[in-house]
Amino acid sequence: MAEEQKEKVAKTQKMADPVAASIDVATQQMIKRAQDLAIDTVFDRAVTMRPCNIGIQGTCCKNCAMGPCRLPLPKAGIEGEDTRKGLCGATANTVAARNFARMVAAGSAAHSDHGRSVAEVFMSVARKETEDYKIKDPGKLLAIAPNFDVATTVEVDGEVLDRDLDEIALEVAEKALNEWGKAEGELYYLKRAPEPLYERWKKLGVLPRNIDREVVDIMHRTHMGVDQDYKNIVKQCTRAALADGWGGSMLATDLQDAMFGAPSPLQSEANLGIMKEDHVNIIIHGHEPILSEMIVAAAQSQEMIDYAKSKGARGIQLGGICCTGNEILQRHGVPPAGTFLQQELAIITGACDAMVVDVQCVFQNLANVAKCFHTKLVTTHPMAKMEQDNVVHIEFDEHHAMEDARRIVKMAIDNFENREQELMIPKQKAVQIAGFGVESIEYHLGGTFRGSYYTLNDNIINGRVRGVAGVVGCNNARTRHNEAHITIIKELIKNDVLVLSTGCNGIACAMHGLLTPETAAVYCGPGLAEVCETVGIPPVLHLGSCVDNSRILLAATEVVKAGGLGRDLRDLPAAGSAPEWMSEKAISIGQYFVASGVYTIFGHHLPVEGAPVFRDYLFDGLEKIYGGMWDLEPDPIKHAQKMIAHIDKKRRELGIDKARERVLMDMADRQRLESV
Repeated sequence: MAEEQKEKVAKTQKMADPVAASIDVATQQMIKRAQDLAIDTVFDRAVTMRPCNIGIQGTCCKNCAMGPCRLPLPKAGIEGEDTRKGLCGATANTVAARNFARMVAAGSAAHSDHGRSVAEVFMSVARKETEDYKIKDPGKLLAIAPNFDVATTVEVDGEVLDRDLDEIALEVAEKALNEWGKAEGELYYLKRAPEPLYERWKKLGVLPRNIDREVVDIMHRTHMGVDQDYKNIVKQCTRAALADGWGGSMLATDLQDAMFGAPSPLQSEANLGIMKEDHVNIIIHGHEPILSEMIVAAAQSQEMIDYAKSKGARGIQLGGICCTGNEILQRHGVPPAGTFLQQELAIITGACDAMVVDVQCVFQNLANVAKCFHTKLVTTHPMAKMEQDNVVHIEFDEHHAMEDARRIVKMAIDNFENREQELMIPKQKAVQIAGFGVESIEYHLGGTFRGSYYTLNDNIINGRVRGVAGVVGCNNARTRHNEAHITIIKELIKNDVLVLSTGCNGIACAMHGLLTPETAAVYCGPGLAEVCETVGIPPVLHLGSCVDNSRILLAATEVVKAGGLGRDLRDLPAAGSAPEWMSEKAISIGQYFVASGVYTIFGHHLPVEGAPVFRDYLFDGLEKIYGGMWDLEPDPIKHAQKMIAHIDKKRRELGIDKARERVLMDMADRQRLESV
């Protein structure tokens, strides 16, 4: 380890208490190891660096050089008129709304730019410009083509024939890429929403025009001296967020499924214990699966396995961090090594031969930690480099994808024999069943013969399943790692609420053993436990990465289509949650769920407390407009209880608040079901 690093950390007066920092034993062990080695991690930095009291309230404006203008709440609270103003006269509501909007813009840009990258590779596939990628799931391509008004059949001499798949792919690619910058019209995917929801967006004037324009619009209107009406700013927030959830993210998910295959349930493991002492360990971290798909293929090739054995390793162990990890988990069963907060810890095991990163949620401190070990840190994206001199940059090019992947894997293998530090791989890992999606859920509910969301609806109506919750999002070092995620979900499933999970929440659930069908008998209420046992699913369904929140939107839409639970997403006994949110992407996700009619509650804090009028507009006013609303509750039990209370409210409004008696069906009853 570099002596200057040791000296620097040794001067740190405060360090994290490992047990107070995380509920995960493996994480606790690695925090302690890092401290023993004088390596600072995010957990220690969270102790030594406190957040700005005014910034956390959302009322610090630095959008021009006359600032920063800081507008703290008066100590005794606001009595009467709020007279706080920045130098330009901007009120606390304007400042908080602008800051909130810029978070939505950044989050939407991040997710949607991911989608653009996928669309560009999809275009290369359609044009036959790359031999390394192909359309693995033509059924998915044919399923999404009509959403772009792309015909899948053609009439020739009165006979309907299937169109050539390559022609369909090219037309879909052209229309998909155009969604980022078309000059007129609206996004194609908006009409995938239930009709009443689409019509509401249209009436309110929030239909996104194109993805890029809505982000630029926010940045313009939040420039000094432009939009000064917090309600009008939030209206544009909604356009940009919808462009993410029903645009860039949904496009990313669909095009990835078409190229790499739609997920289906599979068994894997999770946590740092997946790393192996006698294997070459490669950790893939970030959010774009384009390169990671090739790394999986390269690492599984006999050529690379034989090369690893020639260097003294028994094989190659891949592991994931964050959403790139979720993507390769969903399609290949590659086990996640951990969540966002565990990225430094994977290197601190001493067994990480290479960590390969792309974009989003990547700590710059990884380079400092890697200096203390033999680990090769590889950046791969042109917009995501690091300044440290020990970082290797191998810019990924989809036209030479396998060549780049082999180069990275070979580098990791060559590094295996350079291990110097004593290894410490935690033993903790847990089995999980992941790989769920809209299609696979439908299959589980009825198979190929009667696959339908009607089965789920029927069990919601009869009360066995109380409702559905989407629990998603990051970890945050300002909270105890994984505690809120797991506490909330256990409280929900105990009360018969089926949970859909994505992102680091899904990894956290896997680490703590909540992603197996056997979980239901231990943690669930009797109704949900019975349904899980009958269908053979876990009570928490892992739907993938953060962009795959679009799967939750589409699953909810399928529930509406199945009937019996209203005509709109706002009617459903459903709620959304981000217990330990950290990223600006979470704010964009929250806003598009709210605008889609979903009660959405965040944990820890929201940067709106310094502007009570603006806060109340988000927490109350938006429900009158969209049917969804924001809420905040740091306490995880109260957080879950608020979600359950909202679900119960929707059950009462639907008239299904009393459980329905079981009915034995005869053949006539079953025939009526077929016609639903």
